[in-house]
Amino acid sequence: MSVPLLTVLGRMTLAFLEAIGSVSAFAFHAIRQAVQPPWYRQQILRQIMEIGYYSLPVVGLTAIFTGMVLALQSYTGFARFSAESAIPNVVVVSLTRELGPVLAGLMVAGRVGAAMAAEIGTMRVTEQIDALTTLSTDPFKYLVVPRLIAGIITLPVLVLVADIIGILGGFLVGVYKLDFNDAAYLRNTLDFLQFQDVFSGLVKAAVFGFLITLMGCYHGYTSKGGAQGVGMATTNAVVSASILILTFNYFITEAFFAR
Repeated sequence: MSVPLLTVLGRMTLAFLEAIGSVSAFAFHAIRQAVQPPWYRQQILRQIMEIGYYSLPVVGLTAIFTGMVLALQSYTGFARFSAESAIPNVVVVSLTRELGPVLAGLMVAGRVGAAMAAEIGTMRVTEQIDALTTLSTDPFKYLVVPRLIAGIITLPVLVLVADIIGILGGFLVGVYKLDFNDAAYLRNTLDFLQFQDVFSGLVKAAVFGFLITLMGCYHGYTSKGGAQGVGMATTNAVVSASILILTFNYFITEAFFAR
């Protein structure tokens, strides 16, 4: 006997709402724990290294080739309207407002979010988290809070580096490939760049850092079912973090630039 479509939709809606409620409760508990001492500073520093320093190569490569491609594509389009002089402006605004934070966030989500979910998920299924409780250590405070704090601190720094490297990539293509004057290119870039462009990107980066670490910790902390459950938690952490990054990117852009 087939299940009515309305029943299926109802179950999916209830499951979706239940997931939102569970993640929201997890996030509120994490924020409350993050503003209350004690803080495990050594764990925070370790996570800053894991999230920030070890993510620099992939973020840097993504940024420089994005800037280079952006300059090339802008040239092919603007040459039709004799507006080649606007290429530095397009590159710097696109990178600082959108491409820098979004691409860095997605790269870090794929690398760090999956690693967090796998690490915490393995600890969950092997009962190491329960062992922390028996040692009078709050596992939530020890495992989740340092990762959230490190994510919020580290992502803006990564995005700032990505912006610089991406603009450098556009500069290299503009000067050595498209025969721009180097002084004129830099002058157009600096004259057009505004504080709000960089600031909005850094705000996005801080929010994305929170979302990435939140989803990695949530799916790992709530995983169950042995190795298969850890694998599902890893996949769900990356997918959910990527979707949330793109969703919140729109709302933050709306808040900063909507007129």
